[in-house]
Amino acid sequence: MDDYSGPFDPDFDLRHLSRRALAVLGREWLLHGHLQDRVGMPLVHEGRPREAMEEVAIVEWMAASPVYSMRSQRAFGFADGNVPTIMKNLQLDIGAPHQFMDFRCEVFDENHGEFWLAHCGALMDVEPMGEEYVQGMCHAIEDPTFDATAGATNPRAQVRPIHRPPRVPADQMPHCRWTVEIDPSFDPVDPHPNRALVEASLIASITVQVPDTDAEPGGWDDYHRDFDPDFQLEDLSHRALVVALQEFAVQSHLLFRSFLLAVAQRYGEAEAARINPMVFTGLAGLTAQRLRTAMNIQGDGAEAIAKVLQVHPTFFPRTYVDLAVEVVADDRVRFAILDSPVFAEADDYHWFTQLGAASDRALDAIVQAVNPRASVSATTARPGERFAYEAVIDPDATPAREAPEIGLAKISTGAAVEFSPRRPVRAARS
Repeated sequence: MDDYSGPFDPDFDLRHLSRRALAVLGREWLLHGHLQDRVGMPLVHEGRPREAMEEVAIVEWMAASPVYSMRSQRAFGFADGNVPTIMKNLQLDIGAPHQFMDFRCEVFDENHGEFWLAHCGALMDVEPMGEEYVQGMCHAIEDPTFDATAGATNPRAQVRPIHRPPRVPADQMPHCRWTVEIDPSFDPVDPHPNRALVEASLIASITVQVPDTDAEPGGWDDYHRDFDPDFQLEDLSHRALVVALQEFAVQSHLLFRSFLLAVAQRYGEAEAARINPMVFTGLAGLTAQRLRTAMNIQGDGAEAIAKVLQVHPTFFPRTYVDLAVEVVADDRVRFAILDSPVFAEADDYHWFTQLGAASDRALDAIVQAVNPRASVSATTARPGERFAYEAVIDPDATPAREAPEIGLAKISTGAAVEFSPRRPVRAARS
């Protein structure tokens, strides 16, 4: 399927989508992972100085990005410990969602390269807030987090600015430019202590579903090849795209885990528990709104709600959080989160820890992205189900107001960004 405008399929699987559709969905899932902080950081900032937000962001990315970077290298076969490897990681990172964070890269040799941002959506978000916020993001946060990500590939890698914001002149292009170098004389990058805590989670080592065969010809099965500065998701094979999307979902889970861990360490478990469902609601609701458009999901009835639930990255990979969805009637959807590894995590640092309580607001936000007269309520779980819900559309109900946390997400220009492929899918393997 090139989109999900057709009939609802209760057995929907990512493998049912074409390469073209998977690439469209993949860009949305990359953006989903990136925009988590647009909700989370303002909540950390409430009543605290700007530096508190920066401190959480630094630890969050230093602990999570090395873990999922190594996953990408294993999944796509490019763990060579050099600068091309670091650049390939950037191309598959929720920290660099394609087009919104328009990373451009050049490799000079195995130990030297540069990247620059032809457009930085994150900079567009913070520049109106003032120079101190730009300094915080482009200096305080990026210096240690870029090194942590690169250091996962090679501990003697360094990422250093050639120029970066605040922009002088104010319209400077590209927005920033950085060198990436590996040298045995460089001091090694020490992993942040939280990295080991993130790596100990079940999601860090979860396997994803790998199709036995390609359902569609063309594209790369892996990235065990020369670095391509023009890489886009359309270059991957059908099989590789199915894997890539699941890995993007894993990255999002890992980043949220790392975020909650950093909040809990600084401000206590109660504060992490307070913020958890608020971030879930804002991010899940915004992503649902975007997915409806991206996948050309028609109408505002039960089938449309069911389809959005099926393609939402929060419920992937299915090897970590399994979801069943059925359309009961034109105005009613039943969905259940099955017994899954996410519920075996040793802590509460995941999206689903407050289901049956505060996190049910996030489920409302998802279904109300399709129909504001829909609402979610718990129903009796069947064997093998951990939580079961019904989403019911009441035509006489007052349309629900958009959750304020979605408004936080919409402060970002990423909320309205429109993606487009830069070239067609590759017709043949190369």
